Amino acid sequence: MYWYEKMLRPSARDLSGAAAASDARFWGRTSRKYAQSTIADQAGYERTIYRTRELLKPDDEVLELGCGTGSTALRLAGGVRSYHATDVSAGMIAIAQEKMAVDAVPGLVFRTGTAETEAEGKRYQAVLAFNYLHLVRDLPAMLRRINDLLIARGLFISKTSCLEDMYPLIRWLLLPMMRAIAAAPFVRVFGQRQPCRHISSAGFEILTIVNHSTRGNDHRAFIVAWARSDGR
Repeated sequence: MYWYEKMLRPSARDLSGAAAASDARFWGRTSRKYAQSTIADQAGYERTIYRTRELLKPDDEVLELGCGTGSTALRLAGGVRSYHATDVSAGMIAIAQEKMAVDAVPGLVFRTGTAETEAEGKRYQAVLAFNYLHLVRDLPAMLRRINDLLIARGLFISKTSCLEDMYPLIRWLLLPMMRAIAAAPFVRVFGQRQPCRHISSAGFEILTIVNHSTRGNDHRAFIVAWARSDGR
């Protein structure tokens, strides 16, 4: 598998500011269309919402990365002290703020940003990343930054599309074709083992791994981990 991992490893060009800006532009262009789309697996999504609510506490300060148009944040924020929902796309955040204007939740803030733009020294009780890790170009660095943003034994809760465990057509034909015509952003193709390995290497202890999909060969790993007190 070494050749496969090497192929997927981001290059210096991938990690440049230009690449990040390209990702932001893609999500900005597609934000309105994305907002109008329906959830493909509603039952799996509800399972994720339910389990995350069980894990969060009323006094928690929470950070969500890659919040998109804010639908999940609006459902979870009422159960915690504060909820900061961020996304790299200003277009996505604009739509989230429109939703917030109609259905305001105390303690919920939407803003454009990433883990890297969080203030130094800020710590959260929980960091959430739903349908996000497979879109991150430098995943090890991102996970280390998330660890820095958590208190000792703070929770990192993620749900990740594991495309390597799905249909070969998605991996080898559909995504390359879509990228060639600029119809898809950067997407990391991996199975469940890879994100788990990266999460552990970043100083986390994994507590739970469950497939939160109810559709056939769809694999979406719901991973709960905490930041080890000795991992800093």
